[in-house]
Amino acid sequence: MNPGTTRTTGPAGDTAAGPPGLLYSDTEDELRAAVRALFTDRAGTPALLARAEAGAPYDPVLWKTLTADIGAAGLLVPERLGGQGAGHREAAVVLEEIGRGMVPAPYLTSAVIATETLLGLGGSHPGAPGLLGEMAAGRATAVVAVPLSTAPHGRLPAGTAPVPAVADAAAADVLLMLLPDGLYAVERPPLVPQTALDLTRPLATVTPVREGLRLADRPAAERAVRRGLLAGAGLLASEQLGTAEWCLEETVRHTRRRHQFNRPIGSFQALKHRMAELWLEIVSARAAARNAAGVLAAGGPGAPLAVAVAQAYTSRVAVHAAEECVQLHAGTGMTWEHPAHLYLKRAKSAEIALGSPGSHHRALAELTGLRGP
Repeated sequence: MNPGTTRTTGPAGDTAAGPPGLLYSDTEDELRAAVRALFTDRAGTPALLARAEAGAPYDPVLWKTLTADIGAAGLLVPERLGGQGAGHREAAVVLEEIGRGMVPAPYLTSAVIATETLLGLGGSHPGAPGLLGEMAAGRATAVVAVPLSTAPHGRLPAGTAPVPAVADAAAADVLLMLLPDGLYAVERPPLVPQTALDLTRPLATVTPVREGLRLADRPAAERAVRRGLLAGAGLLASEQLGTAEWCLEETVRHTRRRHQFNRPIGSFQALKHRMAELWLEIVSARAAARNAAGVLAAGGPGAPLAVAVAQAYTSRVAVHAAEECVQLHAGTGMTWEHPAHLYLKRAKSAEIALGSPGSHHRALAELTGLRGP
């Protein structure tokens, strides 16, 4: 049973998973403390900017510690396959800290999307469990070769043309490629780096190649990839929540220390109102993100609805928080040395990742039977 999931007893005495709460469990708080301590120690702003400028944002030592030592890569993988046997709520906590620290790591693409894709294949191919075990142990990184903008309900690559805007492809040991006849696990296929708005999440164009291990036929592959994208979109909301929380906290800290007319600028009523409104938005975003993670952990037919709600709302909150952070830092927020621009770029790129807010609004309307204007 996943931490944070309640159990209820039915009329016949059988047990079933009840709805998870929005609060964090003790296990999740302990996981957050461990991940935050790691990021505080190794993912400081000067080092991040230096790696981003050099075009090599990933820190392999940090990734090894997060995946192999802390065990975060295997949170979604069952224990029988070598994972932690936890769930989406715990993975969401890791992503909150990644968003808060603006950490360049292929966690969303590998430990969530690719992992869920492989889990969605079930036992259709004996190679999938072996790859999952390697990923859970931190010995391998896999990425699904679809554009970062692909929504769970969107069009998937046909497999006959180069695939643009594949996130974290350069950091992957294995790419899961959708070809006309199925899903293949390909080791380091040809790719061309692209210039990305978000320097902490590099993109690349991947050329399809029919080689490597064939994991599933095309229908099964599409179902598995959509499962991975759904989990990715739902947990991306937690990363966006972490981004928004850092932006608000940093803005409050700055406006307390910055003085004008012998007063902290945070005491000016106009600025207090802006930060208070942003706080209310973030509280609502936290509820939406936590609900999506909880529903994904519990399974069932309500996941697409919860994910659509979370993505339609939290993506815009993250952008608003990053914009306010830049603006309320005034000239300081416009400098390259201050990390505010990294958060704004991550928020803007994440806004269209795994489906734009508009696409999730349309999905929400279809799922609820509401006719749009």
